[in-house]
Amino acid sequence: MSNSTSRFENKIALVTGGARGMGLAAARRLLAEGAQVIITGRDRARLDAAVKELDAGGRVRAVPSDASSVADADALAALIRERYGRLDVVFANAGVASFMPVGEFTEAEFDRIVDINLKGVFFTVQRTLPLLADGAAIVINASWTAHRGLPTASVYAATKAAVHTLTRAFAADLAPRGIRVNSVSPGYIETAMYHDAIPAEAEAGIVAQIAGGRLGTAEDVADAVAFLASGEAAYINGQDLIIDGGLVAAVPAEG
Repeated sequence: MSNSTSRFENKIALVTGGARGMGLAAARRLLAEGAQVIITGRDRARLDAAVKELDAGGRVRAVPSDASSVADADALAALIRERYGRLDVVFANAGVASFMPVGEFTEAEFDRIVDINLKGVFFTVQRTLPLLADGAAIVINASWTAHRGLPTASVYAATKAAVHTLTRAFAADLAPRGIRVNSVSPGYIETAMYHDAIPAEAEAGIVAQIAGGRLGTAEDVADAVAFLASGEAAYINGQDLIIDGGLVAAVPAEG
C-alpha cells in the first residue's frame, strides 16, 4: 500500500467496529490517505489500544458505541455533528458471527445476531444520514455466506443477505443526494473473529477451496473499502464486491 495518495484529504470518515480486524485496517487505510476517522466499538480498552496503534494524532477519535443500540447511534451522531459537522464516508462494519446448527439457535442468540448485523447497519445509516454530505459514500460489510450456502451459518448469512438488500435500497433512496451505497462481501479473512470461529485443523481444507490459494487479510478488505469510498468508484452504486480469492466463483483445479 502506498501512503502517497490523498484520496480522502479533508474527508471525515466513520468506521463502526473499528477497533480490530477489518474495521481497524480500513481506518488505517483511510487515515493513510488523509482522512479524519472516527472509530467505534463496545470495548473501551480495545478502542484505546487501536488509537495508540493507529498513531494518527488528532486525526483519529474513538467513541464507545454499541451498534445494536439506537440510543448509542443517536449519541454518536450528536458527537460527530458537534465535533466535525459532517461525514463524507461511512463504513458500516460492526458485526458479529455465530455458527451453529439450525436446531440449536435460541431466540436470544437469534435476536443478538439480528440486532447487531442488521438493525445496527440500518440505524447507523439512518442516524448519520443528516450528517452525510451530498456525494458521500457508504460501504456496508456483508459476507460471502450470502452468496453460497454454508452449514451452521443460517442466521448469520440471513443477516448478511439482508444488508445486501439494504445496500441496493439505500442506493435508490439516496440517489437524489448523490450518495453512493455499496457493500463488500469478505470471504475467509484472517482476523481474530476468523480464529474464534474456525478450528486450526480446518484451515488447510478451507484454503484448498480458494482459487487464490490463501486466506484473505484485513488489508485486502481495506483496499476494497477505500476504493468504493473514493471518487475512483464514482460510477459504482448499489453493488456488492466479493473479496474472497475466488471462493464463491471458482473451483480450483487439483494440483
